[in-house]
Amino acid sequence: MDIETLVKLTSRAWSLSILAHMDRGVPGRQAALIAATGAGRTSFRQSLDHLIDLGLLERNPGHGHPLRPEFRLTDQGAEIARVAHRVEALAKGSSERNLLRRAWSLPILSASREPIYFCEIKARLLPITDRALSQSLKLLETHSWLQREMETSGRPLRPLYVATNAGAEISRTIGA
Repeated sequence: MDIETLVKLTSRAWSLSILAHMDRGVPGRQAALIAATGAGRTSFRQSLDHLIDLGLLERNPGHGHPLRPEFRLTDQGAEIARVAHRVEALAKGSSERNLLRRAWSLPILSASREPIYFCEIKARLLPITDRALSQSLKLLETHSWLQREMETSGRPLRPLYVATNAGAEISRTIGA
């Protein structure tokens, strides 16, 4: 999956989780998906609308009630849902699943498969601010999904970032 798609997909907190649960076989109805994901109604609805706008979900014609519609994955949505399912399976605890819901976690992990500088990550993730990137890098480092190494060969010293542990597995899964 390319970084641009990841940035669009993860801009809503529950998008990845909705796709992963639909790939697991949770029915495409709002009540079932809310129960499975644990999302609040408002944020869930925003994520659902976002997935429809991206063309990953669509209303299932002829199914559901107008007030309780049923949704299904599009062909592109089914491919991304399989990846989302594998990514969520790699997140062991609830704190790691919460980390996956953060907007920049997956795009940063995807960009840092190999050692990379801060400015190079920023260039690959054009809409990200310095502050958001810095905070996300620290958070991923705290969870041991990202490793920060100092390059000592030149002046000034520059940190290199690379995905490690579960972060490296997630990065490989996204890139496959």
